[in-house]
Amino acid sequence: MEKPAYFYQYLEPMSKELALVARELENSIFTSPRTMLTHARIFVENILQQVIRAEQLPDEPWTNLKDRIDLLNQNGYLTPEIRDGLHFVRQTGNQAAHDTRMFRYSEALLSWESVYRIVKWYVEVYGPVDFVVPAYQDPSPQMTQSYEITEIEERLKSLEKLLISSLQKPIEESSITEVAATVVDTPLQPERPGFTTIRTLTYKNQQIEIPYFLRDAFLLPQRFAISETFLIRLGAEQQARIMSELPNNLDGIHKHVKRYNEKNDENLFEELKIFIEEEKTRRQLTIERPGELFFFYKDDYIVVTEGLSKIPLTTDEFTGIPNLLRQLNEDQMETVQQLPKELVILAKYENVGIGIVGKLFEQLKEKQQSKA
Repeated sequence: MEKPAYFYQYLEPMSKELALVARELENSIFTSPRTMLTHARIFVENILQQVIRAEQLPDEPWTNLKDRIDLLNQNGYLTPEIRDGLHFVRQTGNQAAHDTRMFRYSEALLSWESVYRIVKWYVEVYGPVDFVVPAYQDPSPQMTQSYEITEIEERLKSLEKLLISSLQKPIEESSITEVAATVVDTPLQPERPGFTTIRTLTYKNQQIEIPYFLRDAFLLPQRFAISETFLIRLGAEQQARIMSELPNNLDGIHKHVKRYNEKNDENLFEELKIFIEEEKTRRQLTIERPGELFFFYKDDYIVVTEGLSKIPLTTDEFTGIPNLLRQLNEDQMETVQQLPKELVILAKYENVGIGIVGKLFEQLKEKQQSKA
């Protein structure tokens, strides 16, 4: 039998929203016990809301988790084990939300066990008759690249919103199974670490999603052919040096500097689209080929092998760019391995433009291919 991508994948046919939130809880156990404990509380509260809805009990928007546990317990819907498990998740979640102490993996694992018992009860009582709950298993620490804690928080918040919105769907059937089954229309595949959308930039009626790994990325002006000078001027006003300095709405950003207009806003927005796609490609490349060195130029790249890295930066090796080579040597750059991985930076040198850097890149590529 093929191993599931995550433990609660079996929940997807019944409630994809619950399954995906559980997936993020599993990811956070060994990354941030505090995050797991805090959001486990939200997870079980949503389960109780679905139970209350199925049983057609009163549930006001201001009701908290303790009130919902008491409501179901007083009406005889909870066994002592499930009631105690719910209170444990609630109490440890409250501690994690407010206490500044360090929380241990063991505490997250205890909460994870309680979550399992609660989910098992929910599925067996309110799920389809033929639904099979797998035996409990401890999660394993991830051996591959994992999510940073801020990214996990963003993923959980997004999925929890989806889960809450699923509770607002009208009940079309009286069947409890139909109440529980809240499959989202579009399946959400797990994003690769770093690729979770952290914010959205807009211009007019267009949008760009900014992935987590780019949230504080340096906006190197040379990467923006049309907007280079515009970015330099904005940077001088502390408006666009890094991605997080950009406003959510780029319409009117030109007003921070003189002698620019709406066309510059539009050009910057279009070039940001290209920049983000290029950066996604680069990040994926570094994930797939860890430990390798690359030279990047616009949307292209070169793998820097040992043979290429040792080639001297001289006019004997590289033709047509003597001015660039002279200035590199003056800055103690004597061999290829000393070049910056982002080659467009070299356009900063006197009388060196993107065209000259392009010539260097093409010659580097030719030398790499000849050594392959």
